[in-house]
Amino acid sequence: MLRPSWITISPIFAILLASIFPLGQASEAIPNPFHDPLLARSDKRNVLSSQFTEEVSFDNFSLSLQGQRIFLHSGEFHTYRLPVPDLWIDILEKVKAAGLNGVSVYTLMAAINPSRGVVDFNDWRALQPLFDAAKEAGIWITLRPGTSSAYINAESTAGGIAHWITTEIAGQLRTNASDYTDAWTDYILGIINQTSPNQITEGGPVILLQVDNEYNQAEGAGYFVELEAVYRNSSIVIPLTYNDPGEGDNFINGTGAVDLYGLDSYPQGFDCSTPETWNPITTNYHSYHESANPSQPFYFPEFQGGSFDAWGPTAPGYPQCEILTGPDFQSVFNRQLWASNAKLTNFYMIYGGTSWGGIPFPGVYTSYDYGSTISENRALTDKHLELKLQGIFLRSTPDFYKTNWIRDSSTSGFAAGSVTNSAAFVTFLQNPDSGAGFWVVRQSDSTSTAVTDFKLNVTTASGDALQIPLVASTVTLSGRESKVLLTDYTLGEGSSILYSTAQVFFSSAIGTKHVVFLYGLSAQEHEFALSVSGTPTVNSPSITVTSGSSVGLTGNQTVFSVASGFSGLAPVFESDSLLILFADSATAVKFFAPVIPASTGDFANYWGIGSNDSVLVGGPYLVRSADISSDGTLLALRGDLNITSGASDTTLTIVAPAAVNSVTWNGESVSVSPLNTSSSSAILVGTIPGSTNAQNITIPVLSGWKFNDSLPEILSGFDDSTWTVANHTTTNIPFPMNYGDGKITYGCDYGFCENIVLWRGHFNGTGAETSVNLSINGGEAFAASVWLNDIFLNTSFGNSTNDANSIDETDQKFVFPEGAVLVGQDNVITIVQDNMGLDETSGSDTDASKSPRGIRGYALNSGNFNEWKVQGKVGGYTGYLDKVRGVLNEGGLFGERQGWHLPGFDTSFWEVRDLSEGLPDSAAGVGFFVTTIELGIPGGLDVLMSFTFEEALGQPYRVYLFVNGWMMGKRVGNLGPQFKFPVQEGILDYNGNNTIAVALWAMELDVTVAPQLTLTLDGVFTGGVANVSTNNPLWSPEGRE
Repeated sequence: MLRPSWITISPIFAILLASIFPLGQASEAIPNPFHDPLLARSDKRNVLSSQFTEEVSFDNFSLSLQGQRIFLHSGEFHTYRLPVPDLWIDILEKVKAAGLNGVSVYTLMAAINPSRGVVDFNDWRALQPLFDAAKEAGIWITLRPGTSSAYINAESTAGGIAHWITTEIAGQLRTNASDYTDAWTDYILGIINQTSPNQITEGGPVILLQVDNEYNQAEGAGYFVELEAVYRNSSIVIPLTYNDPGEGDNFINGTGAVDLYGLDSYPQGFDCSTPETWNPITTNYHSYHESANPSQPFYFPEFQGGSFDAWGPTAPGYPQCEILTGPDFQSVFNRQLWASNAKLTNFYMIYGGTSWGGIPFPGVYTSYDYGSTISENRALTDKHLELKLQGIFLRSTPDFYKTNWIRDSSTSGFAAGSVTNSAAFVTFLQNPDSGAGFWVVRQSDSTSTAVTDFKLNVTTASGDALQIPLVASTVTLSGRESKVLLTDYTLGEGSSILYSTAQVFFSSAIGTKHVVFLYGLSAQEHEFALSVSGTPTVNSPSITVTSGSSVGLTGNQTVFSVASGFSGLAPVFESDSLLILFADSATAVKFFAPVIPASTGDFANYWGIGSNDSVLVGGPYLVRSADISSDGTLLALRGDLNITSGASDTTLTIVAPAAVNSVTWNGESVSVSPLNTSSSSAILVGTIPGSTNAQNITIPVLSGWKFNDSLPEILSGFDDSTWTVANHTTTNIPFPMNYGDGKITYGCDYGFCENIVLWRGHFNGTGAETSVNLSINGGEAFAASVWLNDIFLNTSFGNSTNDANSIDETDQKFVFPEGAVLVGQDNVITIVQDNMGLDETSGSDTDASKSPRGIRGYALNSGNFNEWKVQGKVGGYTGYLDKVRGVLNEGGLFGERQGWHLPGFDTSFWEVRDLSEGLPDSAAGVGFFVTTIELGIPGGLDVLMSFTFEEALGQPYRVYLFVNGWMMGKRVGNLGPQFKFPVQEGILDYNGNNTIAVALWAMELDVTVAPQLTLTLDGVFTGGVANVSTNNPLWSPEGRE
């Protein structure tokens, strides 16, 4: 592979950056960033030649950190979709609990770089709190800023590109056009400034940095060269990576090539309507890797961890996506990556979160739950259980980090590894040093739900040919299931498992013993063989012990066979140095293996690099962390219990070093004792008492609504003199006006790119005007309502039906009622237009993000407009007022411009009117409803809540839901599908007053519009994350209209 050399650099730029970004903001671009000497690389760690630091390296097998091989097992997490930094540690601890060791993180340029010269890493846009939380949790970070977060895709507006770029830049986006380069430079320098001191070389968690996302080398090579030059001429010393959209061979060699290539794969696509119907696995991953980049480890920067969902009444919703990509999918498709010899995998998404405000692109709605392992409200799904079984196995199995792909069932003459039933398929991987063998088995038809029984022919490292199992009757695949059968599986002190048809969950030292925890489905038989000293004593009639010599094994081998029907946990064998446990799968998934942090070092919480100590803990909903006192006697556990359905006691089962004789749970003492006198002394059991705190939770009713009209723009005498005159005659948006008088009426051209934008077209009435034609562009599923003076004409509806029948632009005649035109007077066409976000780039059409949101055509049947005025959020993207919530939060509704959505605004003089009554007189228009609620959530609880619309889908309205000033939901009553909007603690003040504001846009006359909004309880957990702060700035009259 060809890698461009990195240029030698000096410390001058470090001083320059410090002066430019003293408070995390940039006001000017750095001149000539491609040629000037930049930040000196730190001398804290060693840096290798002109490539990258020795602390992050790789070969054809895997990634290595500080010289140790790792399997990078990662999940995607976008902090901007959880705008409460105190909760980021919650997600990272749940990732760690699943056995993962990394997260991949997109940054959103659209929020960080809201206008030219402004780079803002404050509040929820900050990276440092993420880096700090990752170190605390022991999680590595792959940072994926793209350029201008351009390009992240991520179903975000303009694919992440800052909106100002889409209108101010004439050059083509994502090319080396000079004005585009100038546009992204400040942002990338800001990323470097934030990231550099948090690289692994500085004791930080960042190990990889992605240059850009999903692009074609033939079109973007020059652009990549410029991007890479900025990184390589800076203090960034970690490898630069790339994510190819499929098997495209992009940026592996040649111009713009990165250090480490990867590709993404979404085998089930993005329609969850029939979640039980699967596409088959991809069978050519391994051959593609061997042909594309065999000198590098196989890397999947994105592998399907869920799916986005689209607008429309037939959209299935995220629960269906969770089923489509659920535990069965994870079992089969994740292990297919292993069978393909992939050693760096990242699941997109591990936590999806919320596309609040103007974050989403037009194809998705507010929720970005994605059917992920961790749901939008932060609850764990069943996917977490399966992922944990996989994750702890990978963490426990360093031999798997270096394997050769030997052959599979399609290989001609494959004797060793053949199966006795062709309905089963096997792939054989082997560690070239230890000889450990990994036999990945699945159904030959990966979509099959049949029960398939077979035996497997294997050859051990010593050359013995076996057909396993030897005593049990069969290996079984129960429908959509995949397994890893083992040969010569290395244990501590030179011992090994000869073979196993049972699955390994955990294998590592706990105290003085090497503990092996195996598992399998209760309805199946399982078997494993190893050399043990002494006579095993098994207290289960379902587990039999057979001398290896009686079934043809050489050496001191013992065969353990588990009959179908076994349930629970059983110690199978114990000596001074070894403990073997077996459990059925339903029991195994209840266990966690928290890392015991080292007492010192930069990476004390990182498995393998900082610590190799762990314990096993079974029973709780979540185990976040564990620590052992300096004298070795006290085990302190921290985690969560699910008390949503009641406060029952929780049985705790612990495997810990022998010296441990006392346990605490969240700081409270738990009485523990050995499991029983005839079982292992290393196993302790105890009971965590149920909590009664849930009984003290009161969820308030949303009542006491106050109402005010929010569309004075249609009233006679409304003064729009301060609005922006839409008088441009040229535009950088490459989509021409459809018709008109030559004036450009695209919102972004006047600084109004996000959310609702209002237009007012003035004309002098002659009496000949009977209609107006309007071509309106708002993106998929948009809407626009039109008035002549104070008379409602109609609403122009966009559409989406689960991403089909999409309408992002309408061209419609609006007929004037007789007598509506004021002859000899000024008449006004008022348009309330929803902007659904800017399009993502589309293949080589990288200017697709320069979306023509606004009025693409206007024409009276007689005469012309005198003037068009436009108004979005106060100040537009250059002068928006709310610097905390950011540029994407507000739109241009009168109530928003006044700040009615903000806590502290005085509504005492407003009309009392319930939200369920809709607008007065069943009018078409916009009104604001505001109420406040008081919450008093007891400490020590993680309480999950949502705002839920309970009426049936179909009413022609839109709601913009503001919670303490944050726009946390867009409800489209006529399209759906979303009706439930989770809102996190930190947005909600769990011990204080909360302002709930609803902007209700009724889009038709004399039609029932009656939103039924409630606050609902989704879950209650003891534990959680303490000290979640709020940052909800109050209303101020300054700058408001």
